[in-house]
Amino acid sequence: MQLADVLQTPTGLLALLALVPLIVLYLIEPDPRELQLPTLQFLADDEGDGGATPVLERLTRNLLFLLQLLVILALALSLASPTASITQERSAASTVVVLDASASMATESGSGTRFGAAKAAAGDALGTETTLIVTGAETATVVEDAPAQRADEALGTLSVTDGPGDLRSAISRAASIAGPESRVVVLSDFVDESSWRSAVRATRARGATVELRQFDGGGGANVGFVARDVTEQRVTLTVSNFGTAGADRTVTFAGQSASVSPAPGDAASVSFPLPTEGATAELSGDDDFPTDDTVPVAAPSNPTVDVVLLTNDPNRYLVTALEVNNAVSLTVKRPPTTITDTYDVFVFGNVRADAVLDSTIESARSTAANGGGVAVLAQPDVGEVGYGDLLAIEPRGVGEEPQLGSITRDPLTAGFDFAAPDRYVRGNTTNARALVEYDDGSPLLAAGNRGAGRVLYYGYLPNETEFTSGYRYPVFWKRAVFFLADRPQAATLNRQTGQRLTVGANATITRPDGSEVTGSALLDRQGYYAAGASATARRCSHRPSRTSPHRRSRTSRTRTPAGRRRHSGSRSISRPRRDARRAPRTRRTGLPAPPG
Repeated sequence: MQLADVLQTPTGLLALLALVPLIVLYLIEPDPRELQLPTLQFLADDEGDGGATPVLERLTRNLLFLLQLLVILALALSLASPTASITQERSAASTVVVLDASASMATESGSGTRFGAAKAAAGDALGTETTLIVTGAETATVVEDAPAQRADEALGTLSVTDGPGDLRSAISRAASIAGPESRVVVLSDFVDESSWRSAVRATRARGATVELRQFDGGGGANVGFVARDVTEQRVTLTVSNFGTAGADRTVTFAGQSASVSPAPGDAASVSFPLPTEGATAELSGDDDFPTDDTVPVAAPSNPTVDVVLLTNDPNRYLVTALEVNNAVSLTVKRPPTTITDTYDVFVFGNVRADAVLDSTIESARSTAANGGGVAVLAQPDVGEVGYGDLLAIEPRGVGEEPQLGSITRDPLTAGFDFAAPDRYVRGNTTNARALVEYDDGSPLLAAGNRGAGRVLYYGYLPNETEFTSGYRYPVFWKRAVFFLADRPQAATLNRQTGQRLTVGANATITRPDGSEVTGSALLDRQGYYAAGASATARRCSHRPSRTSPHRRSRTSRTRTPAGRRRHSGSRSISRPRRDARRAPRTRRTGLPAPPG
């Protein structure tokens, strides 16, 4: 080991030369002085000092000399700057590569794509130790502190996704990994709308070197889908022109077509009836970003929920609330009556206890067992009707002037103002959970499972609340019917890419490429994701434009076709985001402006 390995400034040891004059000073003996002594007693030798050296004795007995010696030693060591080599977690010269794999990087440029060019540049940027971070449908660290060969192998496995990407989080992750003198290389088209510039400034403030390399070729005359709005009956598709000249395009969807001619920087919309099984919309014409020229649209496999309302005194508010729902086919029957048709949902309200046939109750129970639903509305003698296990409450008579208790967060309660009535049915929930409770624990709203189906208890007595006359009352029953039929709303079946589709722990999801995963799947590709026998459709909404590559996260919308009382799967489609309806930005040339 050399001296330079332990001292940053070995020449600082020259300060030790100051010890020479100090020692010499203390070794100089003064001239002897003659003294007259009255006795010889004091000249006697002390015992034990016969072997001492007079010079050393003089030095060791002088406290001032020792203090001065220590000061000079400390000063010399300070000037020499001692150092020690410590093994750190990563080399100060390590390289962190951030690669953008979001949807807009699929824009065709020259003989390849933006992503292909960025990927090749990433291979040239690899260092001795390289950390590779990719951002697309999600941000992930592919390898960390890997040798160049291993990092290159990992780079070769990457491909562009249909996700929106989050460049800010990717750069922030790189900053947390990089050392103070590390090199961070960011390869992107930089159309990400996140605050990535602030992440770059923060990384540089930590002492790392940040290199920005932009790949923004192509996309000069892009026209594509930027929005998809799905209701229970129709789908509206929006097409935007990101070029500098007008464009005439044809939108084809489920056997129908419509022409659009958006002006430069403008958008145009077309609307079609929502088909039973959903379909994929296609846009005519070729451009540099083919990803946004198609958009899948998912819809429930059975668009109509068949509901039978059994009542001896029809509540006009309830009947109206069910009839205004275009997805509901309503049949009203007055007990006693037999049920010969098949229904998805049974609703009992204001019935005479002695009029409901046992066969009617059995038909409702069979519906629930096969995946349908049964709703029971409160009435003073609700416990005498004979619902059995279809009733989610064990009634204990009628009480007065209750106070409202807890409200559980649930789709059936979100956005509704439940108020305490003057009278209510007291009781305890049975094999169900209370969504809204009174202060004594009695349920106002309770839901539970029965076999493969569901039951719902609605606790407002007739004419005891203004909730039935409110404008949100039909909305409540729309949600309730869809809950009971296990039928998702069409809008919720269409999701954006970058989200995650989660099903049961043991359920299998089939991705657009045919591969299967269990439990949950990241929606990183546009197309249909099937859970069981149903599918979810997703579409990309990242769009590039040479005037400004516009990143729309490819939207993925999940949809679950629901058959009557049997819902074995869901289908999901992705489409362009609404926030993508924007005129193209000013064309970017060269690298992005240095942040701050």
